Amino acid sequence: MKALLDWYAENARQLPWRFRIEDRRCPYATWVSEIMLQQTRVETVIPFFTRWMERFPTVAVLAAAPLGEVLSAWEGLGYYSRARNLWRAAQIVTQEYGGDLPADIEKLRRLPGIGRYTAGAIASIAFGLDEAALDGNIRRVLARWFDVSEPARSPAGERRLWHLAQEHLPAGRASDFNQALMDLGSLICTPRSPACDRCPLVRECQSYRLGIQEQRPVLERKAPVPHHTVAAAVIVAQDRLMIAQRPEQGLLGGLWEFPGGKLEAGETLADCLRREIREETGAEIEVGELLGVYRHAYTHFRVTLHAFWCRLGNGVQPQALEARELRWVEPDELVNFAMGKIDRQIARDISQHEKIQHNERLVSP
Repeated sequence: MKALLDWYAENARQLPWRFRIEDRRCPYATWVSEIMLQQTRVETVIPFFTRWMERFPTVAVLAAAPLGEVLSAWEGLGYYSRARNLWRAAQIVTQEYGGDLPADIEKLRRLPGIGRYTAGAIASIAFGLDEAALDGNIRRVLARWFDVSEPARSPAGERRLWHLAQEHLPAGRASDFNQALMDLGSLICTPRSPACDRCPLVRECQSYRLGIQEQRPVLERKAPVPHHTVAAAVIVAQDRLMIAQRPEQGLLGGLWEFPGGKLEAGETLADCLRREIREETGAEIEVGELLGVYRHAYTHFRVTLHAFWCRLGNGVQPQALEARELRWVEPDELVNFAMGKIDRQIARDISQHEKIQHNERLVSP
């Protein structure tokens, strides 16, 4: 244990959220960083965190901001439910705790977006409480250190790893211990080819002693990732484009998009678009040229999206039957609306399109 803490004292990563205000950790900075780091790599998070803290420097500022502004600041980081939960939790903290994050793990866990791991990380790092944490790096280190043979993500594996994390927590040093394990997993005890010769735990590591460190943690076989073909309509009317705001709940909730949906069996892409727009807005469209094909992988599925220039076909004005709102905007206004990765790429392609730039017809009459 001493070897690990000594190693951390010499090798701790210099991360922007590991700063001190009046010799105390800034709980808000810790909270924001831990939410951003969920399912996202450190090097990706750093610039987002820096911009976020400049734009929303306190819990109160975040709570008072419009959700659209919060989502725009999060754009490109993915998993947008994290931003919505952070915003909602900031309002609760402002209303119920005077803007100060509670130094109590049970109160932390009642806030939106804060689960067992995040609560433990905030409680230990920001408040110095003797609480365990278990992220991907810690899970891997513990599984190797103590030769955990149960699949790490299984209920049995989770129970054992949480027990090990709490059992070996040094009293009064939970912050350093948890962050030491995080850094060790990131820098040395990596998923492949761990640098065991430089590890401070090598003499204690049970899987290293058995020569099976690369077989730990045990991973469960993943199911095949589904793939969906999707079509989106870039509907043009009087030099404006129609965009739709997704419902707040669910995938990409609250973000703006070019409307469309998944291709069904036996449909052409044009048939798919006409059906989707009819179901979503009550309007008929004429499908024109292909704007582009876009691919993206989400957590549990992949999509290939085909975007087409379209125009209204029957004079019926679209209504927001499924979306929260519809808007007609000029191409250069698209930058003001928070979008997911694919829709943002479509928006960029629209802004660069020669016909848009020269105000030429995009869809055949």
